[in-house]
Amino acid sequence: MKLEISYAAFGVRPPVVKPIPEFLLEVGEDGLRQLISKHYDAIKKSDIYHLFPQDDAEFEQAKVNSADFFIQICGGPAYFNTNRGAPRMVGRHAPFAIDAKAREIWLALYKPLLIELQNEGVTETSLQSFWGYLDIFSLWMVNTK
Repeated sequence: MKLEISYAAFGVRPPVVKPIPEFLLEVGEDGLRQLISKHYDAIKKSDIYHLFPQDDAEFEQAKVNSADFFIQICGGPAYFNTNRGAPRMVGRHAPFAIDAKAREIWLALYKPLLIELQNEGVTETSLQSFWGYLDIFSLWMVNTK
């Protein structure tokens, strides 16, 4: 599996391709929630934790919100829209100084989790599709040189 991080000039926002529907079918909503929860747990121990809620209850809610977003993006129910409104992720992330290094850390924290899913039987095609989304989506969030 190729979990390579793409690079683009600051402010460049390549077209984003949503993950293939098979990803959510293979992982399931609960599995996707577990993936996001594990990712956030890794974030809590990382150099980018300062970009996330410091209050435990708010941090746990951020996990739910993020999982809702990814379930929706992957073709599942529109939990995010129902609970939080239209995603508008660039605007939601605007208050936080996200630079290329923070993006790289955020992405790198997904790598072992996706390898774990592959070891559990999720196909490489599905995982590569999800990674491709994460890789390009995250370029859009970079807002600080």
